[in-house]
Amino acid sequence: MTANVEREIRLPDAPPIAGLQFRTFDPDRDYEGLVALMRKANLTDGIDWIPTVENLRAEHEHGGEYDPRRDLLVAIVDGAIVGGSETNVRTRDLGPHHHVEGWVSPAFRRRGLGRALLHWAEARAREVALVDGRTGERTVGSWPDEAQTGAVSLYESEGYSIVRYGFMMIRDLAKPIADLPLPDGLEVRPVFEADHRRIWDADAEAFRDHWNAGERTEADFEGWFASPELDTTLWRVAWDGDEVAGSVMNFIYPAENEAFGVQRGWLDHVSVRRPWRRRGLASALIADSMHALRDAGMTQAALGVDAENPTGALGVYENLGFRRSRTGVQYRKPI
Repeated sequence: MTANVEREIRLPDAPPIAGLQFRTFDPDRDYEGLVALMRKANLTDGIDWIPTVENLRAEHEHGGEYDPRRDLLVAIVDGAIVGGSETNVRTRDLGPHHHVEGWVSPAFRRRGLGRALLHWAEARAREVALVDGRTGERTVGSWPDEAQTGAVSLYESEGYSIVRYGFMMIRDLAKPIADLPLPDGLEVRPVFEADHRRIWDADAEAFRDHWNAGERTEADFEGWFASPELDTTLWRVAWDGDEVAGSVMNFIYPAENEAFGVQRGWLDHVSVRRPWRRRGLASALIADSMHALRDAGMTQAALGVDAENPTGALGVYENLGFRRSRTGVQYRKPI
């Protein structure tokens, strides 16, 4: 990251909240306050994501072009962070896309703070678009949960349109889990550091077939394997000789589980490369993953899926006992 350039920002449409100030993010003092804001906002909204200071810092430190000192704004009242907004750009199949995200403390909602923060993020995205060298039609968008009625109303009133849906799916691990065989000639092997790159590259190749796939960068690779919760003994990677045929990258997030009072493991990436599809490999790896998570003391398995996934993933998950828990909505508009 660059040297700290934290500065106060004046927003023209800032709401009249006593003592409200805006400034760029300061990594030396803001992580605890930002995580506390995210925790409060997401617990209120029922959003199953509670970061820790350690994993948010690791994510930021491997953010590639994203730098929280420039791309993250915080709202302060009486020394506490009560709101925040960020933007990050990635090259995708349909063109450069600027993802925006924001959080507002429940006590400060319905007062125009979220709208002011969104306008800042859009303006920051336009600044980046002028200098990042990407070509193609640009869009800006976000993925709120449909139950976040305030966020949904905000995006729709700001001219965003729905382009996609996604589901969070849950599977009760107390129910029977089938023992599904791997296709002939394949085997699951332990994950060694020397194989990280091949596993990552195979996953990236498989995800190229997904709708509006995004580029994978070296920063993404480094950040994934720098995660504080990384435990590759939970992963299930199928090999065909020296080729990675498919994998399921499983994670357990203890702090998040404690916050929600659950014992849940996540199937964060499920991928099978083209030559090995339609042979039952994904189902076998998912079933094996559920056994591994249950053996680790988890009572639930969770994953996310594109509602219109072209590889038929939704049907695979439903056949294995996963049920829809939440629905995310992708809103987008041209910059």
